[in-house]
Amino acid sequence: MKVLVVGAGPAGSTAAWHLATAGIEVTVLEKTRFPREKVCGDGLTPRAVREMQLMGLPHRPEDGWRPNKGLRLIAGGRIVEVPWPELSNFPDYGLIRTRLGFDEALARHAQAAGAAILEGHSVTEALTDDAGAVVGARASLLDGAGRKTGETRDFFADVVLAADGNSTRTAVSLGHEKRGDRPMGVAYRTYFTSPRHNDDWMEGWLELAAPSQAGRPGKPLPGYGWVFGVGDGTSNVGLGILNSSKEFGRLDYRAVLREWTASMPEEWGFTPENQVGPIRGAALPMGFNRTPHYSEGLMLLGDAGGMVSPFNGEGISYAMESARFAADFIVRAAGANSRVAASHALAGYSGFVRGQWGSHFTLGRAFAGLIGNPAIMKLALRTGMPVPVLMRFVVRMMANLTDAGERGFEDRVIHLLEKLVPATSNQGTTRPKQQSLPIVSVKQ
Repeated sequence: MKVLVVGAGPAGSTAAWHLATAGIEVTVLEKTRFPREKVCGDGLTPRAVREMQLMGLPHRPEDGWRPNKGLRLIAGGRIVEVPWPELSNFPDYGLIRTRLGFDEALARHAQAAGAAILEGHSVTEALTDDAGAVVGARASLLDGAGRKTGETRDFFADVVLAADGNSTRTAVSLGHEKRGDRPMGVAYRTYFTSPRHNDDWMEGWLELAAPSQAGRPGKPLPGYGWVFGVGDGTSNVGLGILNSSKEFGRLDYRAVLREWTASMPEEWGFTPENQVGPIRGAALPMGFNRTPHYSEGLMLLGDAGGMVSPFNGEGISYAMESARFAADFIVRAAGANSRVAASHALAGYSGFVRGQWGSHFTLGRAFAGLIGNPAIMKLALRTGMPVPVLMRFVVRMMANLTDAGERGFEDRVIHLLEKLVPATSNQGTTRPKQQSLPIVSVKQ
């Protein structure tokens, strides 16, 4: 069996590693060249760290990986520190590593396992056979500066994994459009040289406001700001905003970030003269906002399938987990004794993903809708921040960190809540393809 992976981010490289170590022939097409930057908070929760452990990916501090103890939450004049929980199926620490280093480390790890990674290959469309099944992808070849050379190349495989992020040209070329019934978010971040670069906690500010006007404070926004110490002399400072308020899409988010950082203590160094690089932004596709996750010959992974948590905007762990799940189903298909059996094995991926996170994402979607109401958000913070036990529960709920054996009270409550709600669907319907990115039908 041959597998083609589009994108060498956390999802694509993780899938490539699992497939290569299982003896599957796998090729990864990555449009950029490493090292390359990505908009992210650079924070890895224990969910993501677990995936790294399963892959045997080293993450030593001397190589730029900075461990952290948990979350420090700030709101209403209060500060609450919530350590990562001690669970049987997750580590009790998180990590900070810039995507500049993290993504390349993953890609090289997959490469060392036997995956072929082709940089400078920008996939523009999926290739299908006469029956409509995906059989490969077409890529434009880019030069060292990222410019198109005018040359294209077609790649063929038994299975194609779309791991090409929120914009996923692979899925879009097949008519898999974003769903309007799922939450969306945006994230903006920059770096500052700061004495806080060695902070042992991932810091979240739970009260953000739109830019002030005519001396009046701006309206509260559904989202949070973060300060993550990178350990290299800089801090990653950014914000994530949900689309559950009327202001979404109308604000200058860079101005929100600048005004927020300007209110911080001067000694932290979050000032224009200490800023390293521009403020960059990206979309956060949440709650399975692109479906179906499996169609004949194609699997959607990570951001390409909207696998970002509506609770907290976390996407890296879900990207890596979806990659591991996809690889497991492909390995099963490779061992099948017929083409029909192999197709049936691959089709199980979508339902498995829904079973893993569908109910959690349903709760997250409800949460996203609630905090779009400033009054509810204010009441929740006023009620929760003074109660450390409640905040520990909230952190575990939002970070999706529970013990499979339900050893603790929090585990039992979270699992009960998930059982009481329907799982978010990831089957969906496929809309007609866009004219700008036609499907290319080929014969093998």
